[in-house]
Amino acid sequence: MDKNDQLFMQLLFIFHQSGMQALGKIKNPITDKIERNLEQASNSIEMLEMLQVKSKGNISAELDKMMTGFLTDLRLNFVDE
Repeated sequence: MDKNDQLFMQLLFIFHQSGMQALGKIKNPITDKIERNLEQASNSIEMLEMLQVKSKGNISAELDKMMTGFLTDLRLNFVDE
């Protein structure tokens, strides 16, 4: 995996973690508290959706699978909330 793929993977991870924090599924590392902000969670999902559309056909199958998994995870947890 080249450096750009690694950086893209980190970006996906950042949006997933941000969404999970906003859904109250993991603690905010700064406050060490569970916090819920559905608007912020929705924004994280929308950012990943935008990245999926913009990167279609330009990323590896592995990165596409990871992005799809992150989106599915966030969407299901959003509905749960």
